[in-house]
Amino acid sequence: MSEQPQPYSPGLAGVIAGESAICWVDPNSGLRYRGYDVEELASEASFEQVAWLILHGELPSKGELAEFNRQLVAQRTIPPAVLDILRKLPRGARAMDMLRTGVSALGSFDPDLGKVDHDANMRKSVRLLARLTPLTTSGWQILHEKNPFPGDDQPSLAERFLFGLSGKPPQPWQSDALDTILILYAEHEFNASTFAARVTASTLPDMYSCIVSAIGTLEGPLHGGANEEAMKVLEEIGSPQRAEQWVKDHLARKEKIMGFGHRVYKTGDSRVPTMRKLLQTIGKQTGQTQWLPICQKLEEVMEKEKGLFANLDLYAAPVLHLLEIPVPLNTPLFACSRVVGWAAHVTEQQDHNRIIRPRSQYTGPAPRKFVQAET
Repeated sequence: MSEQPQPYSPGLAGVIAGESAICWVDPNSGLRYRGYDVEELASEASFEQVAWLILHGELPSKGELAEFNRQLVAQRTIPPAVLDILRKLPRGARAMDMLRTGVSALGSFDPDLGKVDHDANMRKSVRLLARLTPLTTSGWQILHEKNPFPGDDQPSLAERFLFGLSGKPPQPWQSDALDTILILYAEHEFNASTFAARVTASTLPDMYSCIVSAIGTLEGPLHGGANEEAMKVLEEIGSPQRAEQWVKDHLARKEKIMGFGHRVYKTGDSRVPTMRKLLQTIGKQTGQTQWLPICQKLEEVMEKEKGLFANLDLYAAPVLHLLEIPVPLNTPLFACSRVVGWAAHVTEQQDHNRIIRPRSQYTGPAPRKFVQAET
């Protein structure tokens, strides 16, 4: 008797593929990290506090946070051999190529390489979180035939990222804004890159292999690359007066408009209000207030024409632009934040592992016999 066909959901839409205590994405707009509302965390906590929460399940005490920050500073140095590998990549390489290659190389220098127990994964999580920031900024400098800026004493990951780009300590408003962005991007349940990391983790390889899988998945324009594409859209539109006709023209050609829609959220991305407010604040701070009305007009037209709501990428793109972060670094920066979520999921998967092996719905030829060709 043949096996009964199972229900098929294209793209695994709506399929429950596992259990997790890390994050809950509520289809009706809520987003919670370990039970805490992300909007509250973005306004009250630092990224380092949120990173500890995601990894450990509870907010840190003052002593735990101080030790965590000390570890993040102590572990930030990139082995010179890894930088040498990046220097050997062609100048036409992309920033995400540098990051993916760099993370793979970093794994070879980790003293816990090959270990998949909980404590080893926690140690590797700290090293990855500490090093992705300088790896990204060092790779950017190398791509432009410059030397990475020497080690700095900036107290937070956001400040170290901005310092790594300019060699100058950032203004408080700049580091505060980037800290908020890092919090909003830190975790998002079984999104494509996180699920890729968990699938890889389920075969019990080292964490670095899992993070490389996640980075490769994040790179695509339908996932992490969407904020880079969103900025191109905003620059092409240029003014709110052009937004409605631009949208209608692109919809008539059945083209996808980046920065809108989400597989899970039904009434809008809960992170958007925080990012919209941040764009308003930074627009005034920099004297570049044109981006907010363009985004708002796009929201209005897309909701009217397609019933689609803005997602985080629409507003993150101009905020990063105003922070003078080059567009090709938008997705690597996303990885610098999301690595803490990936690491937590890899650890959770390997703590209670069962290999992830779904089935496919066969659409090929019916059973047939092999016949040798006569000519």
